[in-house]
Amino acid sequence: MLYQDRVYGNFTIKEPAILELIKSSALQRLKGIDQIGHFEPYFPGTAHSRFEHSLGVYLLLKQYGASIEEQIAGLIHDVSHSAFSHCVDYVLDAGSEKEHSHQDNIFGGFVRKSEIPEVLKKYNLDLEYILDDKNFPLKEKKLPDLCADRIDYSLRTAIVFREIDSSKYFLDNLTAEGGEWVFKNFDSAKKYAELFLKLNINYYAGLPSAVMFRTVGDCLRYALLKEYISESDLYITDKVVLSKIEPHAKSDQKLGLLFDRMNNKIGFKNNPDDYDGKVFCKSRVIDPLFKEGSEVKRISEVDAGWKEVLTREMKPKEYFIKFEK
Repeated sequence: MLYQDRVYGNFTIKEPAILELIKSSALQRLKGIDQIGHFEPYFPGTAHSRFEHSLGVYLLLKQYGASIEEQIAGLIHDVSHSAFSHCVDYVLDAGSEKEHSHQDNIFGGFVRKSEIPEVLKKYNLDLEYILDDKNFPLKEKKLPDLCADRIDYSLRTAIVFREIDSSKYFLDNLTAEGGEWVFKNFDSAKKYAELFLKLNINYYAGLPSAVMFRTVGDCLRYALLKEYISESDLYITDKVVLSKIEPHAKSDQKLGLLFDRMNNKIGFKNNPDDYDGKVFCKSRVIDPLFKEGSEVKRISEVDAGWKEVLTREMKPKEYFIKFEK
């Protein structure tokens, strides 16, 4: 299978287990799930899918010599995402506005109910081993550490939003050593950390994201309450959910308003003194490792200013949304 990726370039994928997983309905469904949620109305031309990101995590791990089990863990890590990705954290009680944890909370059970276990069994791969992130330090780590998931979605976002033209500089200066992602020098680590910070401020935890999360969450919650959609619909695709909601938006005035808000047809501002609703956004910041001679250090160990950035940016962002109507 020939695959062209906007971050890593052209790859030939030959591993039978990987190819079968890619063809599975669990992975194919992710082609219909927007990576950021429902950002197209706010930043036209930037939509990209959870499928693209999932293959990107797999390709990154493969490129840096991870085991086939870790590659598979990276490939399937997002299969439990609902329609509109982390927007579901603003809809279902199991979710978390501050942590964006719903997808992780249901991941194991979701995978076990899919065809993935049968594929793994066919190739003598241990499902429980692959589901345990403790086995895969390159694939998953908590903030502010780097992991394959974080590296891929940040480089992908940066390219999609034209913050960088190419990922080559960062990938050329990145190594995988002893289960850690380590930059070759301080300069490349700091440039990447600053890029990630910019992405967080402008996109991941910025005002447009806050409005997107709040409005998509409000619209889906109301549609569920009115039984225009079911919870099971949320685990199909964005397009299916929209196709079920949109006809009712013409006859239900409240739904129409919520639908217009989620599609950015109504102006808004952040106003703590007069607001229609408040919203938290998960905030992300990183503290990369880098080589200094034979030593491995963190940016915050040599840059006191970065310690302040970490303290500030690790806190969830809170917005107070006022709509024009």
